[in-house]
Amino acid sequence: MPRKSLVLLTVCLAAVTINLSTTITNIALPTLAEELDAGTRDLLWIVDGYNLAFAALVLAMGSLSDRFGRRPALIVGLSGFALSSAAAGLADTSDHLVAIRVAMGVFAAVIFPTTLSIIANAFTERRERASALGLWGASVGVGVALGPVVGGFLLEHYSWHSVFLALVPISVVTIAMAVAYVPESRDPSVPRVDKPGFVISVAALGTLTWTIIEAPEHGWSSTATITGFALAAVLVAVFVLVERAVENPMIDVTLFLDRRFSAACAAVTIAFFALFGFIFLITQFFQFVRDYTPLETGVRFLPVALSIAVASIVGSQLAPRLGTKAVVTPGLVMLGAAFLWVANIGADVSYAQVIVPQMILLGGGLGLVSTPATESIMQVLPPARAGVGSAVNDATRELGGTLGVAVVGSLFSSQYADELIRLLDGRVDAPTADAAAESVGFADALTAQVPGLAASVDAAFLDGLSLGCTVVGVLCLVGALGALVALPGNRYDPLAGGELEQDGTADVTGASASH
Repeated sequence: MPRKSLVLLTVCLAAVTINLSTTITNIALPTLAEELDAGTRDLLWIVDGYNLAFAALVLAMGSLSDRFGRRPALIVGLSGFALSSAAAGLADTSDHLVAIRVAMGVFAAVIFPTTLSIIANAFTERRERASALGLWGASVGVGVALGPVVGGFLLEHYSWHSVFLALVPISVVTIAMAVAYVPESRDPSVPRVDKPGFVISVAALGTLTWTIIEAPEHGWSSTATITGFALAAVLVAVFVLVERAVENPMIDVTLFLDRRFSAACAAVTIAFFALFGFIFLITQFFQFVRDYTPLETGVRFLPVALSIAVASIVGSQLAPRLGTKAVVTPGLVMLGAAFLWVANIGADVSYAQVIVPQMILLGGGLGLVSTPATESIMQVLPPARAGVGSAVNDATRELGGTLGVAVVGSLFSSQYADELIRLLDGRVDAPTADAAAESVGFADALTAQVPGLAASVDAAFLDGLSLGCTVVGVLCLVGALGALVALPGNRYDPLAGGELEQDGTADVTGASASH
């Protein structure tokens, strides 16, 4: 096998490992709700502790990998990820698990930008790089596919601890491949990490995520929630001012003046906002409402996973020919349509006739958005600074995922709790109703003890699901309008070696500059 192919296989396996961690954890959420007595808020933190650390640190880690070496960064990240995964397998409370998931997110933040940076330096020609990015994007689909199935199998035969322990051998194999095949590359001229920008960005993301997740507990219009949102907004504004003032910013905010960069970042953020929110809810729908086992649930994720993989490859081939706009905009429309469709499902909806087409539409839309938008982001910076571009791309993914879980989960939690308390009024005592409203797992167990409650719990769950999916669907359609206006419509001309302007002439200079 050619050396470049082995390099690509290694970084794709690393990306699969990171994505496995997300999906394999989601499939275990109903089990964690029962085994650890975890409420919806605890489950949100188990997922978002990882996502938040990832999103907050990925920019700094991308810069460090550029400066000190991409192969060492990949090896260190994978080693730490293996150790923290083993620690997660030994956790015995939800608080312990949240803390360890944060550590896993830290090491994931080291790994992910390094994978894209290695691709950008190994594959320097645009068409070749686009194909490599297509396969890298398809690895997201592989992670989405393997996580639920492998997690379901493990939960069927072993305890929930096994879903984290299973990540250890995969990480070890990837470390061995990185040592053997990945060439060293670095950019010593990369400046030191911008410490003020780093601290402020972590504070801003942490404040925003905490406010959203805790909002159902405090109330969306409470002083704590409003103060949290206001503080997050102030911190974001301060971050922009600091980054524009310092000599070597963590991220050059002027990059967002380039529409290829800013519009593509927005598209990726929206796509992963949608995906992570969907996975968080649909996993619980399958197990709590449809009473599927973890393995049955995992197998039923295959349509969305396979469609993401196929559409990622198709999108990477279409974007250079048709232009980023012509591929990403329909992808966001597909995502929006899928979520508005999911918002109307009932408890007895047909899996084969309704849910499978919904998943194919959703996965196809995500694949058409993620890879072409990622390629558009990477085109803005030269390969020597690929870590910065890939880190921004990873940050948008994780920011979208973090906010997707937080927003969709919190909207679901609020609507579900309000509706369930209304439906249970007079049928159970107030403390029991409150406990059921706080935890879907408790409510599901309660239905086995009190006849006639199952329909009420299902109705409340679907009410929350509908609200969350409607919000995501509308956001995707708004994003499609933004992509239609802002994304470049140029297509790539392989003979002229540049991008074709709207009049058909080749912009060789612009294409070269983007490399």
